[in-house]
Amino acid sequence: MLEHLIRPLLSRWGSVRFPGSQRYWEDRYAQGGTSGPGSSGRLGDFKAQILNSFVRDFEISSVIEFGCGDGHQLSLMNYPLYIGLDTSPTAVALCRARFANDQKKAFILYKPSQRCAQPFPVSADLGLSLDVIYHLVEDSIYNVYMADLFSAARKFVIIYSTDAGIPSAPSQPHIRHRQCSAWIDLHAPRWRLFRSIPNKHPFCGDYNRGSSADFLIYQNISVGPTVSR
Repeated sequence: MLEHLIRPLLSRWGSVRFPGSQRYWEDRYAQGGTSGPGSSGRLGDFKAQILNSFVRDFEISSVIEFGCGDGHQLSLMNYPLYIGLDTSPTAVALCRARFANDQKKAFILYKPSQRCAQPFPVSADLGLSLDVIYHLVEDSIYNVYMADLFSAARKFVIIYSTDAGIPSAPSQPHIRHRQCSAWIDLHAPRWRLFRSIPNKHPFCGDYNRGSSADFLIYQNISVGPTVSR
């Protein structure tokens, strides 16, 4: 009986204390935190294998990533031209320092809360969202982010995320799983699911060894016929 009374109180207390997704990640990086285990180890290698192969096979000339994080995942990638965006000033500074000698990479501070309903001003062949969508806990931020991601991509969008409205634990207020495919079907009519790739390392209770995220690859059908490679 007591447990049933306490659990809702703890849930509400945690949500009040949570500073919001943008502040959470800035505080995390500013305090020396990383982008998490999904950007390194065998999960990072898995993502790099899929993305590097895709960029090569489909002759992608430019990439824009919404949520570059600390740059560790990026260090495993082979992109011809790259623009990385992040809401954390610390993360952007880390990436600029890490890739200071790479003239083919640029990093921009992204402020979705200050964006208006207009196409994103920068574009690339491929738009990327890796381990980001389920961290966008606010509806307003999520909607702006998704609109910007798809307006900034010319040919393809690759999402690495969960795709179901799974309830999150009160102990993880920075996580909110969403059915992003439903948003795309409703708000991005020019885009069609081209390919889905299940995770090679599905989650098994250890975040360092597995993930519930899979790859969803979308193609802009307005720029030409569907490719089948």
